[in-house]
Amino acid sequence: MEVHVFVLHLVRASARRDNAQALLADAREIGGTKGEIWPAVDGSAMSSTDLSASVGAALFDPAYPFPLKAGEIGCTLSHRQIWAELQMRDADAALILEDDAEIDPDTFHAAFNLARTHIGKLGYIQFQTRAPKGPSHLVDTSGDCRLVVPQQAGLRTTGQMVSRTAAAHLLALSDPFDRPVDTLIQSHWHTGLRPAVIYPSGLADIGEDLDGSTIQSGDKPWTEKLMREFHRTRYRAGVARLSRHSTAPTGGGFAQDKG
Repeated sequence: MEVHVFVLHLVRASARRDNAQALLADAREIGGTKGEIWPAVDGSAMSSTDLSASVGAALFDPAYPFPLKAGEIGCTLSHRQIWAELQMRDADAALILEDDAEIDPDTFHAAFNLARTHIGKLGYIQFQTRAPKGPSHLVDTSGDCRLVVPQQAGLRTTGQMVSRTAAAHLLALSDPFDRPVDTLIQSHWHTGLRPAVIYPSGLADIGEDLDGSTIQSGDKPWTEKLMREFHRTRYRAGVARLSRHSTAPTGGGFAQDKG
């Protein structure tokens, strides 16, 4: 199973450049694989026409309750670029890392080998920075690392391994898209692909130590925060309900009717 490493790096985020290069070197050395720094799509540099051309609205349940930020659009487009690029490479899978990640070598080595062993069947494996919650199906372990398929998939895109087949599947389902990429991946009742999780994964998010998030905006008025929390709570309830009734295989991989 040949895995190619892509480190997503926003060119204007110069404070993260050294970390991106170090992350790539560590990932390649530990995984014994090829890799590159992939220039992330800068949503803030896109025209309003280009931004709107990528985005739909209420494409599936539950409807995503917030307008997408330019950074979220850019992030999703960056992942879509890599999913498309993978179709033209000899690699069987891609390991996609964000440029604000940090690797613990021993744990990451075990997590990487665990993921590489199972990615052909599971399709999508998150290298999580926090433990999954709720019911899950245990697939395998390696040292302290546990590979599970949770009933309700987590968010965050600090690190993930995706197979060529799963990447093609997600690429087809995300044109257009109506929610951030991690929220799309979470929606296995729609995609038919239930993502697996490795934790601990040997990855930590050090974005705040570098320069903060390149996606999130600043402070909002308290009334807007209150309304966002209301819509977020209702959306999360819909995600929990649909996750419980999803037909995506509980052991990971694709539902038969989804390809």
